[in-house]
Order: sequence, then structure tokens, then C-alpha cells
Amino acid sequence: MHHHGYLWTGPKERFDHEALRRPPHPDPPPAGSKPELIQRYREVAAEFPTSDLPPLETAYWLIKPRTLVRGTWGDAKEAAAWLGEQLAQYAPRFTSEKDRDTTHLALRVNDAKERLGWGGDVSLGFYLDRPSYLSLAVVTCSPNRAAPELTCPLG
Repeated sequence: MHHHGYLWTGPKERFDHEALRRPPHPDPPPAGSKPELIQRYREVAAEFPTSDLPPLETAYWLIKPRTLVRGTWGDAKEAAAWLGEQLAQYAPRFTSEKDRDTTHLALRVNDAKERLGWGGDVSLGFYLDRPSYLSLAVVTCSPNRAAPELTCPLG
């Protein structure tokens, strides 16, 4: 078991484009469906695996391009430390005063270490100034508990 770290930051408006953040249905629309529905299915099927947008389900980071992996760790403590470093770097830009609180952030890192230790995933999100959004995730790999059929992005 190991862990991959992911980070995305960008306009809140882009993050809110949920259609590109969910995987396409496993079955395409049936024959005779409206052309718009078929076209939309094709767009989502082509864009979801290649888009840098955070997936709605954390485990689906594993099917995204390997270039989006920001780090890989064999130890939950190391993965949680990376998460803590990212939180410390971005905390001054968090719009919520509570989210900037160092004690609150330390508790999040400790919770992440515990969750990663038993094979869970961690996904955090924060509103930033301008309005932007920060998405941080650490995903357990080989296997992932939520989606064991997903393979490691690093091969």
C-alpha cells in the first residue's frame, strides 16, 4: 500500500463544473437517444479521465493523468506531512478564519495520518481569495478501499 498526493487550485467557477468531475456512466445512452445526450456523454467520457479537475469521488484521482501526482509515499506519516506542508503554504489565502487556525490545521493533519494509516483516502477543500478554490487529496493506492478495481497511475 502507498499513497499519492494531488493538488488543484483554480477558479471556483471551474471547480463548480460538476459534470466534468464525475465519471461517465458505464453504459452509453441507448440507441435512439437525443443527439445532445449522446454528444454530452461522449464529451464527458473523453474529458473526465484527462481533466485536471478534482473528481467528486476521491478514488477517481487514480485514473487521472500521472502527471497530476504531486508525490508518492509508502508511509501514511510522510503523506500526511506533505498535506500539512500544503496547508501551511496556502493557509494565509484561506477565506475562512477558522480554516487558517494552526491548531485546526494540525488536527486535520493528524486525522489524515490516522485515516491514511488504515487505508482510507483524504480529500480537503478550501475557498481562497479571488474567488478561487484549493483541493487537496491523498489517495491510498494498491489497492484503494473505495475502488479496488482502479490501478496505480504510476504503473
